[in-house]
Amino acid sequence: MQIESIRIKNYRCFRDVVLNDLSRMVVVVGANGSGKSSLFDVFSFLKDALTHNVASAVARRGGYGELVSRGQDGPIGITVKFRESGGRLATYRLELDRELGLEKGSRVVVSREVLSYRRGRHGRPWNFIDFSRGSGLAITNESVYGEEDAKEEREEYELDDPSVLAIKGLGQFREFRVVSEFRTLIENWHISDFHIADARPSAEAGYAEHLSTRGDNVAQVAQYLYENNPTEFNRVLQAMRRRVPGVSAVEAKPTEDGRLVLRFRDSSFEDPFIARYVSDGTIKMFAYLVLLYDPQPHPLLAIEEPENQLYPSLLLELIEEFRDYARRGGQVFVSTHSPDFLNGARLEEIFWLVKKDGFTSVHQSSNYPLLTSLVKEGDLPGALWRQGLFTGASPP
Repeated sequence: MQIESIRIKNYRCFRDVVLNDLSRMVVVVGANGSGKSSLFDVFSFLKDALTHNVASAVARRGGYGELVSRGQDGPIGITVKFRESGGRLATYRLELDRELGLEKGSRVVVSREVLSYRRGRHGRPWNFIDFSRGSGLAITNESVYGEEDAKEEREEYELDDPSVLAIKGLGQFREFRVVSEFRTLIENWHISDFHIADARPSAEAGYAEHLSTRGDNVAQVAQYLYENNPTEFNRVLQAMRRRVPGVSAVEAKPTEDGRLVLRFRDSSFEDPFIARYVSDGTIKMFAYLVLLYDPQPHPLLAIEEPENQLYPSLLLELIEEFRDYARRGGQVFVSTHSPDFLNGARLEEIFWLVKKDGFTSVHQSSNYPLLTSLVKEGDLPGALWRQGLFTGASPP
């Protein structure tokens, strides 16, 4: 899957913005408070709404009054256009509002939800689901989709709860294969909330194939890679040796009380160091490499400010690791405050956010001829950012 555009309406500082022509690698910059975290929270919100329901996802963000843009009544809207694995263009549109006739503080429901796929370049799209407030229509003859002159057949369905997404309710049934596939994509998004403190302690021995959003299971994932994907684990070690001088090996060592401890071996010393005695940057780089060398890339990976705790010289190499991950199938969104990191980005990958009068606007670097000309002449994006040429988004 590749997201090609996102439209956000009435969501915090985004009154109505569109990010178009998204590449497989997207880098977002902007001043503090410009909306970078709110943009990434849109991904988290969709995943939370799918895992639970929209009422719960809104409540976790302080309620509807805190989530909706200031001075706006709603509805809150998120529209994602994406290219699925078969190459078809699809659109998912979600709108949220309070229940009709109820006052402030009332329950939040799905006021509109549509998942449509376009047939070919000019074909009329099929709305595989079209729901409002818990009831709607769904296509029942998916098997003929794509056939010439095929006609869609629909039936009406009703959900038990108007705050539950239709892609969650119907996506659990085999006959709604297209809906189920999209549901699975969102379920497998990885929106990182990595914390060094969570990655350091020993962890209960157990089974974990993928790094958690907080990174607290890095030892279990390292053990899994070592036992089940030695080729990928060796790639992680090789990358660690290149990125962190002195590190010759990493192991997840079981303790007598049934826990796992990460141990880093320095070639200069006979005994390895356990995780709590190595630097923040070493732990973070190892966790990122475990994430990025996952044999099954997440369809979407979103990471805020990966440069924290990392030495600036590592950032150009890190962005290449992200780009390689994107080539293998996982679209990557990264926010940054680092000109060094931005120097490794391509102009078409960079978006900058500007907040004015309480609302945020979005700018794509490749749409600005001056920036395009300067980069062609050899200037680096991070240097141009430092010079203030990304108007309204100067680095801190």
